[in-house]
Amino acid sequence: MSVLTGQLAPAFTAHAVLDGSHIVDDFSLDQYIGKKYVVLFFYPKDFTFVCPTELHAFQERLADFASRDTVVVACSTDSAECHHGWLRLAKAEGGIQGVTYPLIADTNKTISSNFDVLDGEYDYDEEGELVGTSELICNRGLFLIDKEGVVQHQVVNNKPLGRSVDEALRMVDALRHFEAEGEVCPANWNSGSKAMTASFEGVADYLAAH
Repeated sequence: MSVLTGQLAPAFTAHAVLDGSHIVDDFSLDQYIGKKYVVLFFYPKDFTFVCPTELHAFQERLADFASRDTVVVACSTDSAECHHGWLRLAKAEGGIQGVTYPLIADTNKTISSNFDVLDGEYDYDEEGELVGTSELICNRGLFLIDKEGVVQHQVVNNKPLGRSVDEALRMVDALRHFEAEGEVCPANWNSGSKAMTASFEGVADYLAAH
């Protein structure tokens, strides 16, 4: 698996469903450069089981992300029309009605491939086009991208393992604290906890206090 942390997030333009209602064909993360942090998460497939629990969990905490100057964006290899259909299905029926953040349609699988979360058998032809020889769907990748477009955190779960929204928020808090204060964040750090300077003295003081 590629480690993208510390690198610019791969650029793309794709179809997406916005505000849970309308489809656009030119969605890009470039619109957030210099303005917002981005939590981009990939999920395996529409109309499945663990996936709606994650999408609703992020929606329920959307205001918490917004208060941290952060947008949430989701992506799978399903079509925009498939996303739209799932958004029309009620939560009680396994749907994601009420989800308002962007849902990207990575139908040609290049976004998932470039972020190295695409699962399945595939290769590239002489024209550089991705060619699959099995079903291609995403693992549960999550990427925290800073305002300069650089990946600062990534985690990838296998399909049965749902993610923690609290942990995604904790990573946003840690990044924002480091940027604002210049202090590094030790194990299990949470917003409001004591951080430390990146020095032997700093770690000695921290460990002595804990």
